[in-house]
Amino acid sequence: MPRPGERRGEVNGQAEEPRFPGESVPEPLSAEDTVELSEEEQAQRLSAMLDEFDRQFVGLAPVKARVREIAALLLIDRLRQRYGLTSSRPSLHMCFTGSPGTGKTTVAMHMGEMLRELGYLRKGQLVSVTRDDLVGQYVGHTAPKTKEVLKRAMGGVLLIDEAYYLYRPENERDYGQEAIEVLLQFMEAHREDLVVILAGYADRMDVFFRSNPGMASRVAHHIDFPDFTLDELMQIAGLMLDREQYELPGPAQAAFAEYVALRMTKPRFANARSIRNAIDRMRLRQARRLVAAGGTIGRNALIQISESDVRASRVFAGPQGPARD
Repeated sequence: MPRPGERRGEVNGQAEEPRFPGESVPEPLSAEDTVELSEEEQAQRLSAMLDEFDRQFVGLAPVKARVREIAALLLIDRLRQRYGLTSSRPSLHMCFTGSPGTGKTTVAMHMGEMLRELGYLRKGQLVSVTRDDLVGQYVGHTAPKTKEVLKRAMGGVLLIDEAYYLYRPENERDYGQEAIEVLLQFMEAHREDLVVILAGYADRMDVFFRSNPGMASRVAHHIDFPDFTLDELMQIAGLMLDREQYELPGPAQAAFAEYVALRMTKPRFANARSIRNAIDRMRLRQARRLVAAGGTIGRNALIQISESDVRASRVFAGPQGPARD
């Protein structure tokens, strides 16, 4: 980063080198220069990415707002650098909390792409892991295992799902604490080349942070992913069906809305993940119906999922019906 009074592109009066191959070094600006943000190439690309982000994700208003705030901060920091203003590199380690199927992994992937576009990360790839990928089974196994994962994640985003399982104080012989210590070292020493995102249920993450204050102090952004409403889940289903080129005619659409409302009340409901699973099972029932019927078949028959395909689900069995379809 340039010192106060120095321009981006200069360090001690010398041309600044890119931090990594392919990084563009912005042209410095004088104090009298002005910039039209809407005409900046990087701002235009970022705006297009954020618009696509909004289109791809249904709901998640607080998540979208925080993503836009982070993007705006980094874009303005780049502009401050061009004027030679002090611009400290912010820590972007994060915590994503919410129920399964609320989009945490997908948002993490988009976050990596955005941070690469803004020059914060070299590659922006997502490496998604759980406790089993980090913690070894015997003495001396955990540290190299964790470091190998971190090596793969360098230049991008490391997402640790259900991160609280790293900490098991009830087991004195557990090696999770060793993995946490390695993570802490890398999060501090490589903060300019790595973003770590811890994900899981909010209450369990709170306990994890209280038990590991060093980790809590390194996580700057806490983003909560709300559960989807019935209307939002129906919108998500519509997007999934469109991608797969299937349709739900009127009666089938009404039956599926009834199905979703019932499924939301049962155990192990996983938001968009449960919707995807339900669609896969409807496709199975449609295929079984078509093959059993035999005879001539046309394009519309291949596209349309019938009301009977929806209502064949065990979720309609009643209050005592199974949690799974």
